[in-house]
Amino acid sequence: MNTFSITDMGRVRSSNQDCVLCEENAIGSFPNLFIVADGMGGHRAGDTASRMCIDIVAESICNTDKKTPVSAFEEAISAANRAIYDESGRHTELSGMGTTMVAAMVEENTAVIVNIGDSRFYHMRDELRQITVDHSLVEEMVKSGEIHKEEMRTHPNKNIITRALGTDTSVRPDCFEIGVREGDVLLLCSDGLNNMLEDNQIRKILQEHRGYIEQAGRELIRRANEAGGRDNISVILIEV
Repeated sequence: MNTFSITDMGRVRSSNQDCVLCEENAIGSFPNLFIVADGMGGHRAGDTASRMCIDIVAESICNTDKKTPVSAFEEAISAANRAIYDESGRHTELSGMGTTMVAAMVEENTAVIVNIGDSRFYHMRDELRQITVDHSLVEEMVKSGEIHKEEMRTHPNKNIITRALGTDTSVRPDCFEIGVREGDVLLLCSDGLNNMLEDNQIRKILQEHRGYIEQAGRELIRRANEAGGRDNISVILIEV
């Protein structure tokens, strides 16, 4: 397995509220762990929420006695959610903070993925396939037929999240399990990437740099910034 991670402030924001964990080595019973968290709620609040998410999820998974990856992820997310929610209530400057997150682990021929919010997981083989489903207003508008999926990226309400970590006393992640094989590329990213680049642009970059994931990751960041860089941009690439 080859991996590469990168996070970038973008061209508009004055700080980077994204946080990433790209760990190829074992954490507890997990053979590896990958997380992208995109903080919300103002400069310090967003930074705090995304960092707490990464730290608490990793610590929980390191110490869990749960028997399955999904149950371990669910326990970790519950712990992180409660901690962020409580911290938000204790400090006025952190009030209302939250974070999206997408996380994954890969074991043999299987990837287990969880997500909350609109940070995404993609699976690239012959084609690029989005595995996660955004918890966002525009995703609900697509499901109801109000807009087409192609309109999500540029819709004025694209940043309205319907589910986030730390904004309520409890939260429910979506969980996915997919088969992977040698040569597949897995992409975790914050919405700073997919709001700037269409899926076919992401696919083309990954295809053009197949076998060179660091080059692919840096090119994704460069192209997202070239397209406007209106948000922080985070990318984790995993070559199976």
